[in-house]
Amino acid sequence: MTDQLIPPAAPPAAAPPAAAPPAAAPAVAAPAPTTTPPGAHTIADDVEAIAVARRFAAEIAPGAAERDRTRAIPRDELAALGRSGLLGITVPREHGGADVSTETLVEVLRILAAADPSIAQVPQNHFVFVQVLRADGRTSQRAFFFEQILHGARLGNALSERGTRHVMDLRTRLTRTPEDDGWRLNGRKYYCTGALTAQWIPVMTADEQDRLRVAYVPRDAAGVTVLEDWTAMGQRTTWSGTTILDDVAVADEHVVDHWPAYEQPQVGGAFGQILHVAIDAGIGEAALHDAAEYVRTRTRPWFEAGVERAADEPHLILRFGQLATRLHAAEELLRKAARTLDAAWRDGVTAESAAAASLAVAEAKAFTGEVAVELSSELFELAGTSATDEQHGLDRHWRNARTHTLHDPARWKYHHAGNYVLNGVLPPNHGLL
Repeated sequence: MTDQLIPPAAPPAAAPPAAAPPAAAPAVAAPAPTTTPPGAHTIADDVEAIAVARRFAAEIAPGAAERDRTRAIPRDELAALGRSGLLGITVPREHGGADVSTETLVEVLRILAAADPSIAQVPQNHFVFVQVLRADGRTSQRAFFFEQILHGARLGNALSERGTRHVMDLRTRLTRTPEDDGWRLNGRKYYCTGALTAQWIPVMTADEQDRLRVAYVPRDAAGVTVLEDWTAMGQRTTWSGTTILDDVAVADEHVVDHWPAYEQPQVGGAFGQILHVAIDAGIGEAALHDAAEYVRTRTRPWFEAGVERAADEPHLILRFGQLATRLHAAEELLRKAARTLDAAWRDGVTAESAAAASLAVAEAKAFTGEVAVELSSELFELAGTSATDEQHGLDRHWRNARTHTLHDPARWKYHHAGNYVLNGVLPPNHGLL
């Protein structure tokens, strides 16, 4: 799923009993939520952000398997996310937010993803577009949207498009309306994670001069249609489907000039990417936890082992140790990359610091994605045939990992890392690394 910026040109609980397989999601328009923020708690600092994330994760974990099974739209859970205050934790302190570090933010998302990675992916885009406002927004735009966000408003996304030549080819267009100094927006987007239930939908678009802009559109604006047409095998309840924009009126105050971000070294792309790494790490943690719990409580030992419990079987003990080590290595790569990003922002973004951050995130993303897929697949080899029964819902970990790690190709992460090590070539500044 490609919901990344596009430049120019807590352990889950046991699954409930199985329900009947759901029908395919209908391609119908979803009712728009109000753009009025729901009201939210204000989180003070990094420590409180982690504590709130753990409490919220404990609330959403028990229903994760059932939501996946039925493809439920998690409206209540996302409303609770808005009230929790977590959506405001990257708002700058001068605007009343906690302004947490990237290291704290990725830990928040990792915690949520271990409970329900679909719900964790929804605010990924939100935090990306908060950062766009921080970096590119005018003073008045920052003041307006940060107040909305601190009161619980959530930003969705409308970035990627289907049927174009490649991910960098955008057809959605923003045109001036001279009579009111505003804009009109037309286009069709897909992979719109979070748009279905958001208060605002940031739309990546080009103007008449092919310059990149972000239009922050109210979800209930005339001409905005969000379809319930998401049918992917994994990350089912992200509802990352289609958004149609039909001559939508957009106030100039809601349009952010984004093209200048790529005229200088930037780490906005790495920031968006690292949030996906956190989600993959959370999926891996959930898979390892559920595999261990199943082996301890349900798996029969192989007769040749001569033990009473599968958890005492030497080969299983060895493999769990190997997998845990790989997961912990992935988590440390995630934390290292976050610290590198924080250092770039703290010390000033240069070509060198942007490259260091982009490469650290690329390495973390490529490796963590592999580990998440490996853990969620290996779960069944370790737990045995009975673990494939639908009632346990354990297949969702593999479906989620396999789907989410396709966000963008790991081979290019390794390519840029290798090209730097071998040839000293800095990674490109295109925002997808």
